[in-house]
Amino acid sequence: MKKNLFLVAGMALTMLATSCDSNQAGNDTVAENTTAAEAPVQPIENPNVVATAAEGEAATAENAPVMTFEQTEFDFGTIKQGETIEHTFEFTNTGSTPLVIESASATCGCTVPEWTKTPVAPGEKGTVAVKFNSTGKMGQQQPTVTIRANTQPNIVRVAMKGNVQGNSIPTAGSDGPVRRN
Repeated sequence: MKKNLFLVAGMALTMLATSCDSNQAGNDTVAENTTAAEAPVQPIENPNVVATAAEGEAATAENAPVMTFEQTEFDFGTIKQGETIEHTFEFTNTGSTPLVIESASATCGCTVPEWTKTPVAPGEKGTVAVKFNSTGKMGQQQPTVTIRANTQPNIVRVAMKGNVQGNSIPTAGSDGPVRRN
């Protein structure tokens, strides 16, 4: 057992000593090769990527698509618990480049968004359809959908709002299930 322990410790010490020497020599070689191979890199204009330079930000904002909604909030009024409300939010790409929706997510599992999956050309229209299931909900509700796209700004929100009335038929009381005749 001691023999194995000494053998492993010796190998570790040998590897440590030899790896330190090779890194120093390798760094000099890499540094020389890197400076010799460097060439000017042309930036690529991409509205999907946030630029870090002040000039790049202005160019990106000018060319970025713009998602302009006819309405960003829909009032569904008062509904009974268990009903499903569907509404389609329509938008127009008022920018100068194609608009691509990356994702759309809701604030809760009761709301499901579906959106235009293909790029929306400048001047064209797209949709975000929202389904709200009021099962288990009661009172004032405002489900919100967050849309992430290659727009400026890249996050846009649309919402539905309204009141959900509870069922008038009780399902269970303190004495157990309610029997209806």
